[in-house]
Amino acid sequence: MTEMTSRERVLAALNHQEPDRVPLDLGGGSSTTVLVEGYESLKRHLNNTTDTKVMSELFRLVWIDESVMRQLGSDFRPLATREPANWTPPPTEPSTFIDIWGITWKKVAYGDNSYYWDMVEHPLANTSIEDLEGYPWPDPLDQGYYTGLAEEAEALYEETDYAIIASCGFSSFWELAYMLRGLEQTLMDLLLNPDYITALMTKLLEINMIATDHFLNIVAPYIQVFRAADDLATQRGPLMSPETFRALLKPVYTKYFDMVKSKTDAKIFFHSCGNVVNLIDDLIDVGVDALNPVQVSAMGDTAVLKDRFGQKITFWGGIDTQHILPNGSVKDVEQEVQQRIRDLASGGGYVLASVHNIQPDVPPENIVAMAKAAAKYGIYPISK
Repeated sequence: MTEMTSRERVLAALNHQEPDRVPLDLGGGSSTTVLVEGYESLKRHLNNTTDTKVMSELFRLVWIDESVMRQLGSDFRPLATREPANWTPPPTEPSTFIDIWGITWKKVAYGDNSYYWDMVEHPLANTSIEDLEGYPWPDPLDQGYYTGLAEEAEALYEETDYAIIASCGFSSFWELAYMLRGLEQTLMDLLLNPDYITALMTKLLEINMIATDHFLNIVAPYIQVFRAADDLATQRGPLMSPETFRALLKPVYTKYFDMVKSKTDAKIFFHSCGNVVNLIDDLIDVGVDALNPVQVSAMGDTAVLKDRFGQKITFWGGIDTQHILPNGSVKDVEQEVQQRIRDLASGGGYVLASVHNIQPDVPPENIVAMAKAAAKYGIYPISK
């Protein structure tokens, strides 16, 4: 088969056609990049001396440098909203900060010289429906979010042949709700106070629709993938019953993704950790085109997933970050890549990536092994 450009390769895979090889996503956005310490190790391994640019202070993610993405063969490039211009974080105690939604985070040490940010205060924990209207919500039209986006999007589209993943900072519903309210309280609300959930979702939908509409007015002609994310499950299964999802959340996603699809031809990428198998049909119904990260430690046999859903949705991810990438050998990583390609890639509909962002405990050799194995074993036709 004639070699495709990255953009052609990705579009073929997302349209459930077999490209020349399986696309690789390494650094395409905030679900498929590397944490700071892991990236520093990777750069040392590659003898790369470029500066490290942080994508998210909160989640400690990096913008992988163009030279690294080229070396590893990533088919994607990220495009995302910026920082607000008219908002300043309020003063807090050392090692804490408050984000644009009013959620308080605290630095917690983890491993050797690494840390994460944990939520410690949920501003809507003790509020009523009536309190929501007066809450100081972020301004979705703050021009800081959109400054320079048009120029960057056009340059990525015209001057490169990579697939562009666009991430609007306003595309979360369930996850943002429990960050604002507290997970335990939000889970109780699903059963005991569903009117509150509906009111909160209505407010989040209003804000997210305004921001996403403005974002897509700027970038829609240039992008191939639109990213959204909400963690809907644990490793055991969804955080709510499918019936509750359909009653309280599915209508929100339907309105949101209908709007997205009215503005762009880009495919919708939806990220949810955990075992979301029982929600996949519903996600397909609301317009999701690609499911990430395919948490293989939770979702079971990937060949079964492909047989059951593979004609209707693209699987994006699948390379285990819980066991294989941090603890396996280079050979283990190669075998993992081979298995996921065998299980998921036939007929298109598969993008290879790590299961969520690569953590600091993943040896750089294993990151390189994943990329090399993707190039080696991902050539179509796929050998079973």
